[in-house]
Amino acid sequence: MPPSALRDRKRDRTRRALLEAAVELFENRGYEETTVADIAAVAEVGTRTFFNYFASKEELLFPEQDERVRAAVAAIASRRPGERPVEVLLRALRAAGDNPGEHLVDDLSARIAALRAQVSRIVPAVSGRAAHAQLVAQREIARQLHHAFPSELDEVGAAALVGAVVGAVSGALTVLFQSPHAGAEDGERLHQHIHETTSRVLQPWLASNSTMHAHPVG
Repeated sequence: MPPSALRDRKRDRTRRALLEAAVELFENRGYEETTVADIAAVAEVGTRTFFNYFASKEELLFPEQDERVRAAVAAIASRRPGERPVEVLLRALRAAGDNPGEHLVDDLSARIAALRAQVSRIVPAVSGRAAHAQLVAQREIARQLHHAFPSELDEVGAAALVGAVVGAVSGALTVLFQSPHAGAEDGERLHQHIHETTSRVLQPWLASNSTMHAHPVG
C-alpha cells in the first residue's frame, strides 16, 4: 500500500476515534460538560491533534455536512430523462441522507444526528450553526435544481420547493429527537426511526408526483 494511502487510513481512524469519543462523552456526560481535552484523552491523542481534525467542539456535531450537499448535487446532476423536479429533489435528499461518508456508519451517524438536534435546543452556538448549515445547503440544492429545470422552476420556485420539503422533514425529525426514548435507542434502531419518519413525511410529495404522471397536466 502506498505511503499516502496509509496516511489517509490513519487519518480516517483518528478522525473516527475522535467522533466516537465525543459521542460517548456527550451522551454520558453532556455536551457542555465535555471539553476538547476530555475528547482527546478518550481518543488517546493530544489536543493539538484534535485541532488538526476539528476547528471546535461544536464541529463534531456537523462532521459530514459538505459531503451530504455534494451527494445531493450529484443526484440532481445525474437526473434521468423524464424525471420531474420533485422526483429529482426527493432523490437528491435521499442521497444526502443515505450517503454519510465512508468514515461513518449508520450507527454513529444516527447518534450524531440525535445529539445535534438535542444540543441545538439548549446551546445557542450549535443552534445557530445548525440553522446556518441548513440554509446554506438549501440554497445550493435550490440553485442546482433551478439550473436543472430552468424552464419549469425559477429561482423563487426552486427555493420554495426545497424549503417546503426540507422544512417538513426537519420539523418531523426535531419532534422525533425530542422524544425521551430517542437518546436511549441504539444507533441502528434510531437510524431506522429516522428513515421511517423521513419516508412518512415525504409520502405526500411522492403520491402527488405519482398522480402527476398518471394524469399529466394539459
